Amino acid sequence: MTHQDDQAIAGALQAAAEGGRPCALATVVATKGSTPRKTGARMVVDPLLGLTGTVGGGCGEAEVIEAARRVLDTTRPERVQVDLTEDLLSWSPAVCGGTMDVLVEPVTPAVSLDPDE
Repeated sequence: MTHQDDQAIAGALQAAAEGGRPCALATVVATKGSTPRKTGARMVVDPLLGLTGTVGGGCGEAEVIEAARRVLDTTRPERVQVDLTEDLLSWSPAVCGGTMDVLVEPVTPAVSLDPDE
């Protein structure tokens, strides 16, 4: 990830926190074979503002977005294995052929215990 990517992710997390709303943080934690993004790639799923960052795009990213919706509903982290090998015989030259493990975690705004806030 680039410094610019890190700044965008931090900004999205801050915007959600300032808005008092939960969001989900997806992080590629392991890869095998050819994948569109490598370990450490992150994406924020904010129900109000949408996506910031990417874990690879396409159908694999759609699986992660669905997991993020579940994580936001349950507040329990989820590990998703994105299998990009199933379509190796696909007509599309964009098929990667590897797998990625993506950890999707809920991020909730901090609650102040200060009664004056």
